[in-house]
Amino acid sequence: MCGIAGLADLSRSTDIATLGATAADMAAALYHRGPDDGGTWVDAEAGIALGFRRLAVIDLSPTGHQPMVSACGRYVLVYNGEIYNFEELRSELRNCGRSFRGHSDSEVVLEACAEWGLERAVERFLGMFAFALWDRQTRTMALARDRLGIKPLYWSQFGDVFLFASELKAMRRHPTWRQEIDCTSLVAYLRQQYVPAPYSIYRGVRKLMPGHVLRLHEDGRISKSCYWDLRDIACIQQSARARAYISPEAAADELDLLLRDAVRSHMVADVSVGAFLSGGIDSSLVTALMQTSSTQKVKTFSVGFASSEVDEAPYARGVATHLGTEHTEVYVGPQHALELLPKLPTLYDEPFADTSQIPTMMISRLAREHVTVALSGDGGDEIFGGYRRYYRAEKLRRRLALLPEVGRRVLVGAIGTLVEREGRLLSILPASGRSLSTRWRLARLAKYLRADDNNALYRALVSQVADTVLLGSPAERHKGALWDTALAGDLTDFMELMGYVDSVTSLPDQMLTKVDRASMSASLEVRVPLLDHRIVEFIWSLPPCVKFSSTRENKPLLRTVLYRYVPRVLVDRDKKGFGVPLQAWLCGPLRDWAEALLSRQHLIEGGLFDPVAIDAIWLEFLAGVGKWERLLWRVLMFQAWRAG
Repeated sequence: MCGIAGLADLSRSTDIATLGATAADMAAALYHRGPDDGGTWVDAEAGIALGFRRLAVIDLSPTGHQPMVSACGRYVLVYNGEIYNFEELRSELRNCGRSFRGHSDSEVVLEACAEWGLERAVERFLGMFAFALWDRQTRTMALARDRLGIKPLYWSQFGDVFLFASELKAMRRHPTWRQEIDCTSLVAYLRQQYVPAPYSIYRGVRKLMPGHVLRLHEDGRISKSCYWDLRDIACIQQSARARAYISPEAAADELDLLLRDAVRSHMVADVSVGAFLSGGIDSSLVTALMQTSSTQKVKTFSVGFASSEVDEAPYARGVATHLGTEHTEVYVGPQHALELLPKLPTLYDEPFADTSQIPTMMISRLAREHVTVALSGDGGDEIFGGYRRYYRAEKLRRRLALLPEVGRRVLVGAIGTLVEREGRLLSILPASGRSLSTRWRLARLAKYLRADDNNALYRALVSQVADTVLLGSPAERHKGALWDTALAGDLTDFMELMGYVDSVTSLPDQMLTKVDRASMSASLEVRVPLLDHRIVEFIWSLPPCVKFSSTRENKPLLRTVLYRYVPRVLVDRDKKGFGVPLQAWLCGPLRDWAEALLSRQHLIEGGLFDPVAIDAIWLEFLAGVGKWERLLWRVLMFQAWRAG
């Protein structure tokens, strides 16, 4: 795992020394992603400079050094990721006449692009990656990102300067950097607790979408192409599976084989490998398959909390004992939050409000003391239907379907009147019901009632209405998968639609971003075998009756496989998640920190939030009225990021 950065001066006016120094400075900002080695490569005539930081995992020798030039001399690569079928591809490339100096997967990526062309090459890769490829012959820079968006890649073009990097902090090192907040991205962040791709918090700076290739041509023109699209996979498989049937037992057998192969391939490394273990379905299965494939005890790591409401450490301990792993725990308290809070803005580069960022950082630090690579169970909820909200949403959808259209309109009108004329109409409610929290819940109910298709209903369920309350004036909204009006017609099963939306939005932009930044801050590589694209495609080939349970038991297919390795008594329980006791922390040890960031003066100086609304929400929260902690955390993370 590594950090990459680079630039193209389209004016070709920057001298070689300045180009090299700038690329080196950009790469230096990514030292945490690759403390083992670094390098730069410059083509002054073309205005190209590439920078790199290396975390050595495969081929620890100097032959894995980057930037790397192809054997033919035409291509130059900076690459972040792991290709798990690189040995198979190397053999095939040797048969094609390609020679290799070392045994790194980086060199396989480079020679595959040289032999087959970039698009054909990435279609052959099994793994996670983000890379830049400079073609010295066509004078074209290509950026590519893996199918599911496991590895990050940002880019921008300001005037004659094109920039790219694994993280925004590297791009900020360039003299032409412009740091202007995109208020539309701020609205999206408040609604979703992350900035959705392809946008960033900065105007004019973008994330390369998963499964895409971007090319910067010699004349400055930018073109993009998509080599893998989950929407296409979902629609094609939905049509194809109507002509085939597979029993749940046969599906579990095939999934078991796919998972075992994926986990084995993800364990290949020239350094020590361990696993994150929460004791839940996903991490327990990954760990079980690792231990099955290993002749030594797998090193496992878990996080615990003093609060029993969120503490899963005892469950992880039970699974570890059953599997016979070498298990280590770390317990997280508010003192760790206070220690890490000042680091979060620098770590994430843009506002990010998933509270599990703190325990993820702690477990990454713990694991790095023992291993260089860790496998995790991330992606299981989105791919296998694991979120409880999917089943709650389905229940709500069925109830709303019983209401005639005219009834919905009447209710929406009544709620609107209550919200808009609160002084007179809400006075009939008891004092506890006249709060901002009550008005917010009414507004959310109105959104559910107004939803005219399944996608609109899910959008209402997963996005806050924060901009209407927190911002001083209405703002525009980014449009993405949540606003795709054709999606409900293409994916007719509500459970599948919700899984798809999460797989292309919150999975890459929240879950995988959280893991990438937290782990790389500790120079730890985290791999996610459940997101092997072959597994994803297989799951989408199955009918909903095989993937989802009519009894609200989440992930039935994954459970069937897991029970072959771990007794169900150890893993059958309600999911607690990986969050923190946020309400208790904000009311207690984090209160002074929060009140400083939410002070009226601080908010007025920022000029973005409505201080009156924030005051009202904070006072209600302290009084125990409403569930405001997660919304407040979004504001706090933005304020901390902006002040950082």
